[in-house]
Amino acid sequence: MSRVVVVGAGLGGLSAAVRLRAGGHEVVLLEQAAEVGGKLGWFSRDGFSFDTGPSLLTLPAVQRDLFLKSGAPLESVLDVVKLDPLAHYRFPDGVELDLPGDGLPAVAAALDDALGPGRGEQWTTFLRRASAIWDVSRGPFLESALEGRRTLLALARDTSAIRTVAPWASLRTLGRRYLTDPRLRMMLDRYATYSGSHPGRAPAALATVPFVEQAFGGWYVRGGLRQLALAVADRARELGVTVRTGADVVAIETEGARVDGVRLADGERLRADVVVSGVDAAHLYRRLLPRPRLAPTARRRSSSGFVLLLALSGRTPGLRHHTVCFPDDYDAEFDDLSAGRPVADPTIYVSAPDDPALRPDEDSEAWFVLVNAPVHDPGGRPPGGTDWRAPGLAEDYARRVLDVMAARGLDVRDRLRWYEIRTPADLAEQTRSDGGAIYGSSSDGARSAFLRPANRSPVPGLFLVGGSAHPGGGLPLVGLSASIVADLIGPA
Repeated sequence: MSRVVVVGAGLGGLSAAVRLRAGGHEVVLLEQAAEVGGKLGWFSRDGFSFDTGPSLLTLPAVQRDLFLKSGAPLESVLDVVKLDPLAHYRFPDGVELDLPGDGLPAVAAALDDALGPGRGEQWTTFLRRASAIWDVSRGPFLESALEGRRTLLALARDTSAIRTVAPWASLRTLGRRYLTDPRLRMMLDRYATYSGSHPGRAPAALATVPFVEQAFGGWYVRGGLRQLALAVADRARELGVTVRTGADVVAIETEGARVDGVRLADGERLRADVVVSGVDAAHLYRRLLPRPRLAPTARRRSSSGFVLLLALSGRTPGLRHHTVCFPDDYDAEFDDLSAGRPVADPTIYVSAPDDPALRPDEDSEAWFVLVNAPVHDPGGRPPGGTDWRAPGLAEDYARRVLDVMAARGLDVRDRLRWYEIRTPADLAEQTRSDGGAIYGSSSDGARSAFLRPANRSPVPGLFLVGGSAHPGGGLPLVGLSASIVADLIGPA
């Protein structure tokens, strides 16, 4: 039996702890915060409750696999609900669209009805290409560890796969081969933001994101997606994992060339045969290791998010679970993000689950509002961001977001009981992500998949899970990172 220390109790760390304990290892899970969950955050006040991280669960098969291999199935502990529609879109020309959640034929029909005949076929043709990319990339890219040049050389031999994935093309370039309607292109560009990237620089392989979401569906967990993290933590404890919160790891220690354990802020040392890091890779390599030169090449950080948590009086007729309101000039939004400045005219994302557990009474609503935002960067470190701690900035920008919402038909200013602001600086402080970058490094560039920090570190015995490591951010990929690492380490 190996002694494993897992650092960080986000979903990646929690899932790795469960899989490794189910494999017979002795596991201790350390979390610097008072609660588990990481970016699956939660905020409650006056009977209102909010998920402060992800609002959509896709590929629940990843989570089902975790629970089945560690005991009782997922549905025995969580109420997982399929969403239909997946989202309500409002385009700058006034057209509105409910995007169905019950399969691709329904999506095509809805696009024809809302945007005009032929739009459904355009989108379906594009998703056929995305489906082919998914088939080619799922095994070697998403479900396996990348082994540097060895992986590149193996993939390069399969010329058919290379043509399908089109690593030389951006998401936007690929989309414009199939989509002529600017609203369809706008829909596609949005998926680049799922990885905190620019659609003109993000790889064409990101086309798999809308395919997976619309082909397999999107899901919600009653009581909030935070319940998923709590359920995985409960499973970990049931299996015998020692879960310690308020345990701040300040160093990963080595003996010779190999991992030997960790040191906590209070001086306590825990010996380990294996350490699994679920913290942001930049924090790991810059702060926790004794040899910072082992850090991977610095890359552009993904974007972050500016969040408003709105406690509202009254109910909104026809309100959907997710609402997306696009700006007049979507390119200007990406230009602002690339320049590291707050977006002047942002896309508005609203998550407003119709869930009694999130509101104090039937005459109220709890809205999570997100706009894309540059990372927090008070020091101007390239590629730069915004000093979100600058006096008055967060409050002024919150008012700006509320005004933009009103201009797009979501005026809730006279219904506000109160609101809370969450900036990239808050996310950086709470989760120690680099500048509050939601997804670690961005997915910009053809080789981005191969430049993410690997699951097996250069230090023997040290492994990485979570959204900043391979295969990337988002609940499904974070879960897959834990599966990959458990396979790399093997059973006890």
